[in-house]
Amino acid sequence: MTRRSRARAVALQVLFQDDLNPGHNPGEADQFLARRLKAEELRELARSLVAGVRRNRTELDAMLSKIAENWGLDRMAATDRNVLRLGAFELVYTETPGPVVIDEAIDLAKRYGSAHSSQFVNGILDKLMASHRKGT
Repeated sequence: MTRRSRARAVALQVLFQDDLNPGHNPGEADQFLARRLKAEELRELARSLVAGVRRNRTELDAMLSKIAENWGLDRMAATDRNVLRLGAFELVYTETPGPVVIDEAIDLAKRYGSAHSSQFVNGILDKLMASHRKGT
């Protein structure tokens, strides 16, 4: 696992916590990031990913719901849902190349999701990348 991959994995853990415990103190996430990531550049990457997903969650969820035909976000496994949010944020709002985003998301899905999570995540993010490039 690369250093940047590690930062994404820790960001995913924070997003998972946000999702399952919406009433928790979001400031605790920074303490968690500091404990899990020693390098400041990795903490900053994780912070920016978490903040971006939090800030754009409504729009990200709407995009993902539209693309994931017949799969409401509430029906998805929490891990898959948060890997998708993280990947969608990177695809739409950052300069990270699409294939890199999708590869990273697939790796997270394989590591933290179920046996079929990686294929599910790949399919949805691939559709999102194609639609985003078209500008739809």
